[in-house]
Amino acid sequence: MTPKHGMKRREILKGTLGATSVIALAGCDNLTRSDWFAELLSRAETLTELVQRAVTPVGAMAKEYREADISAVFPANGNIDPGTQKYAEMVRDEFARWEVTVGGLVQAPASFSIGALKAMPARTQITRHDCVEGWSAIGKWTGVPLGDLMRQVRPTPGARYAVFHCADIDEQGVAYYESVAVEDLYHPQTILAYELNGKALDVPHGAPLRLRLERQLGYKHAKYVERIELVASLDGIGGGKGGYWEDQGYEWYAGI
Repeated sequence: MTPKHGMKRREILKGTLGATSVIALAGCDNLTRSDWFAELLSRAETLTELVQRAVTPVGAMAKEYREADISAVFPANGNIDPGTQKYAEMVRDEFARWEVTVGGLVQAPASFSIGALKAMPARTQITRHDCVEGWSAIGKWTGVPLGDLMRQVRPTPGARYAVFHCADIDEQGVAYYESVAVEDLYHPQTILAYELNGKALDVPHGAPLRLRLERQLGYKHAKYVERIELVASLDGIGGGKGGYWEDQGYEWYAGI
């Protein structure tokens, strides 16, 4: 359905997103310490997700571009090197021993080496990365559709979220993680990417594996993915908000 007066989808969402986003990203510590205000934010965010999903069909595709549209420079968002000895050893070994494990609420837990992932049918997509910091870039990503992995491990009926545990940690030793709804894993453009612009991912861009979730903002695209855990609830994982940045006030559902 086309909105009246040619309104864009983002304009429809402004009323819902505006107050929540500004408050969530502004770091209003005194307000967020209040129980009632935290509950208000939680309800507003739930409403935001419901509205966004209502105006965008589940199978809607993010725009894909031509080779000629690929950006000359694709900035590396977020952390650019996990900085641990374990990861440095993996880099020296060209990630030959890297595995991503998929477990939790699945019927057939499994581990996949980089070689095994590259042997599976791949998807290549040229899409635009939109960063919450205000920049965008177009890149060509190649990887394995996560839906294919899910069909192998077979999530149980109770699985609601997929948590991506990553190799990078912050200065306080807090491990990076992110999460998405299980239903979003089956979207054709949701992939575990191992190439950017026809070359193996480098360290700043998330080598050897990063999540590409093309219909959500860049902070959802977890890098250095080591483990995927399917769970019924996000309670007790990290700060309980569903992701490293979400624990610091960002919205869990970052649809665009």
